[in-house]
Amino acid sequence: MTYKTIVAVLSAAEDTAKVTEHALALARTCGAHLIGIHAEVPVFMTLVAPMEYPDPSAVIALQERARLQTKEVEKVFRSLCERDDIPYEWRLFTGTAGYASIGVIESARSADLVVAGQFDPDFDGPTRADIEDLLYESGRPLYLVSNAPAGPAEIERVLVAWNGSRESARATFDALPFLLAAREVEIYSVDPPETALQSADMSGADIAASLSRHGVKVTVSPVASRGQSIEVLLNRRASETGAGLIVMGAYSHSRLRQRLFGGVTSAMMRDTRVPVLMSR
Repeated sequence: MTYKTIVAVLSAAEDTAKVTEHALALARTCGAHLIGIHAEVPVFMTLVAPMEYPDPSAVIALQERARLQTKEVEKVFRSLCERDDIPYEWRLFTGTAGYASIGVIESARSADLVVAGQFDPDFDGPTRADIEDLLYESGRPLYLVSNAPAGPAEIERVLVAWNGSRESARATFDALPFLLAAREVEIYSVDPPETALQSADMSGADIAASLSRHGVKVTVSPVASRGQSIEVLLNRRASETGAGLIVMGAYSHSRLRQRLFGGVTSAMMRDTRVPVLMSR
């Protein structure tokens, strides 16, 4: 199993190079075809004039800014792909839906892996809603590139956030190409529950055994949170072990509740220090 079609969703000129470099690194490793996608969202801004009409010159200027950004994103993406001699294609979609546009979602659904930039409230990049749309609507694993300054590097250690749920199982097997290539994989269970099959101390043993049969070198680490948030524990453990990737399920009882109250998924969208692969 490997990734043969990778979609890179590119939002702004400022993060295009970083997202593309990560996607290219994965494409080189897997021998994959890379599809770059940009969703150009028309900008509408109403400026109150004496007759209460929007200022057309201001609207035109904003639209031109969006078009110039699209050209810059495309230029950076194409130049990097041609430098690496990677088979690629470019797709542009225009509409008010952004990442939720039908073209973006359909393209993502046909890919083995979707790559996008991390949410950052201080940056003109993807919004949390954009990333949620990719997670919940595409049905494909999403590889989020961290805002940390480091560029793509060979992933030798992978941290799998495991709680025995459907989502964490989906994410683990979606990440199998990374796990097979890694020197070390750690199954990391925070406050593992007692189940009919396993005690809390043995949480993760079954998935570890399954991965071992694939040839994955895996260890299991059940830990107690002791009042600390899961996102803090995940980032700390990744830093301590030198993990280059965190794998986790994306959870939400309700998208509205997730946006209002947050959660581990939302926190990792914003605060992850290394790339994170999420599946829903």
